[in-house]
Amino acid sequence: MNKHLFTWSSVVFVALIGLSACQQADDGESVSADDQGTAANEVPENIMIEGLAGHYHTNDAIMLEASYAGELEYDRWKWIEKNPETNEWDPIAGQENADFTGTAEVDGQEIKVVLVDEQDTPIAQSLPVVISIDDHGHGHDEESQAIYAGYFEDEQIEDRELSDWEGDWQSVYPYLLDGSLDDVFAHKAAESDDQSAEEYKDYYTVGYETDVDRIVIEDAFFHFYQDGVSHSSEYEYDGYEVLTYEKGNRGVRYIFKQVEESTDMPTYIQFSDHSIFPTDSHHFHLYWGDDREALLDEVTNWPTYYPADLNAEVIAREMMAH
Repeated sequence: MNKHLFTWSSVVFVALIGLSACQQADDGESVSADDQGTAANEVPENIMIEGLAGHYHTNDAIMLEASYAGELEYDRWKWIEKNPETNEWDPIAGQENADFTGTAEVDGQEIKVVLVDEQDTPIAQSLPVVISIDDHGHGHDEESQAIYAGYFEDEQIEDRELSDWEGDWQSVYPYLLDGSLDDVFAHKAAESDDQSAEEYKDYYTVGYETDVDRIVIEDAFFHFYQDGVSHSSEYEYDGYEVLTYEKGNRGVRYIFKQVEESTDMPTYIQFSDHSIFPTDSHHFHLYWGDDREALLDEVTNWPTYYPADLNAEVIAREMMAH
């Protein structure tokens, strides 16, 4: 979130409340926009904006809520935006209550809210929040979507380094077990005639099942966590394999081999994350074991990992976006 304080100018203030250069006060005197802008500089920034996601995909819904700690004498809200291209604050049409609903279209867009009285004089305001759009390298063009779905040419595939998956990752299996992903399965069922929500959940229960609830990848090392106990080993790149699935689409397994044998860790670890060339991964399916070829035949159990700092709500939203 952008923590820079916002200084109001008279032009911004006019844009905020949609007034003309002059406005009549209750006593009938004309109050200039300059006077109103000066007063706005003193407005405290004690409104909180809740509901901001860590990032959005293009055309995702943005749902924000303004929260004011004090007692509300007025319930009049003005939402304003500043886009990187213009660098000017403009009013957002149709957004005049504490709840904001919009669409993620501009990366870096700033949004803030102001509480006003009956004369549209600011009482309190928020700090700006920044809308971050990250389509995970998939893009929304036809070719990118085809690759994500598993339709690509061999010449498009490139080798990748372990740094593409570096980070602290959490298994989504616990979220499936506690019901946090039920909306995901209902969403899939609503978009498909093939399976019910319950059938989708059964399918993903087999797919996500694992006792490795956390994985940390740093430099050339994997650290597997099982019930809080960590096991580690160093790995090196061992190439990739292209798999063809029953539906005719394909996937690429990027393979890493243990440098020095250890009974605590698998000899081979294979990644699948819907990408076929170097890019930072935002979630992945993982396969591990001691038989390289046998792992390539495993297509029913694919423990899945998302960044450790994401909560269940954000992960569910990510899943429904794909």
